[in-house]
Amino acid sequence: MKLSKDQLSNRRLPHKLGAAALAVLCVLAGAGAPALLARPAVAQSAGAKAEVDRAKSQGMIGEQADGFLGVVSGADPAVRAAMAEINAGRAQAYRDAAARSGATPDAAGQATARQLEDRLGPGEYFRSASGQWVRH
Repeated sequence: MKLSKDQLSNRRLPHKLGAAALAVLCVLAGAGAPALLARPAVAQSAGAKAEVDRAKSQGMIGEQADGFLGVVSGADPAVRAAMAEINAGRAQAYRDAAARSGATPDAAGQATARQLEDRLGPGEYFRSASGQWVRH
């Protein structure tokens, strides 16, 4: 699914962080490499993405305020391995976006997390900066 820049914009963020988050989200969502991405930053296997999507829909794992996936409860070793693969790709994407935008990798992850939270499906979880898991 391709999302427009307007759909991904976050009015709460300075322009540099919004651009970093947009770059990361485009890569994470598989929306291609727009002009602000010199090259794809994340290589994730289809199997890992499918495993993570399944686990998210079952409430085993969720998105976190730092832009990474975390365990809510009951994640088996296969889910944890898929989550680790996705998180490693995200970490690289945040570093790459930060290098291009002048933001820090942490800021790129946090900005992306705000937008990922808005895209959660019913019953999926988000862990706030305070550490509380919230079901959507």
